[in-house]
Order: sequence, then structure tokens, then C-alpha cells
Amino acid sequence: MYSETTRSLTVTVQPIYLEDQSSPTDNHFVWAYRVRIENGGDETVQLLRRHWKITDAIGRIQEVKGSGVVGEQPVLHPGDSYEYTSGTPLSTPSGIMEGSYQMETLEGERFDIVVPAFSLDSPHQKMRLN
Repeated sequence: MYSETTRSLTVTVQPIYLEDQSSPTDNHFVWAYRVRIENGGDETVQLLRRHWKITDAIGRIQEVKGSGVVGEQPVLHPGDSYEYTSGTPLSTPSGIMEGSYQMETLEGERFDIVVPAFSLDSPHQKMRLN
């Protein structure tokens, strides 16, 4: 599990390799990732946008930006948490994801919170010791 706190909002991510949806012989590798956002602060916030940077094992970068997460823009009151599961495919057996969420307070202040970098590892990654 990977965790990062920004302004009393903690984002925890757990990546899961999906063997049944992957096809290593076709260079198709799929991961799910579970995200939990906890509001440990004293202000109500809404998640407006997401920004992902996905880097595969050979350094190719894909950026994903959009409104909300999994079709939602959750509101988190103090003490609330929100969880969702999503996924990503890669053409390499490993990679790294990182990102941010744009949040907004009830007063209209917008700020970004960090999604920690997390490793996408599959059992098909060949390790070299040199």
C-alpha cells in the first residue's frame, strides 16, 4: 500500500495485478488499483478532477486528465472517506503511476492533493542483476 497526505487529506492506493485479464504473450498487462481518500481535516471538500501520469517499463508516459473519478465527484465532510477501484493496462510487465486530485472547499478554494507514486508489478517482469 502507498499513502500520501496533503492538507489533512490522505490518499492510499493498493495496486493489484489482474492475471485473468492480462495476456503476457500479447504484451497486454492489466492492473486494478483501489484508492481510499480520507478527510482528516476540518473542512468539507469535493473532488473535481483527476490527473494521472502512467509510465511503462521502457519510459513511455501516458497522461490521463478528466472530471472526477469513476464518473463521480465525491464530497468529503470532515471524518469522511471515499473508496473506488479503477484499472489500467500496459504493454510492458511493469510500470509506475502517480497523480493528483483537484479538490475544492465550500468557499470555492481549489487545491491539488498528491496521489502517491505506486508500482505496477507483474510476475512476468524479468529481473536482471548487473
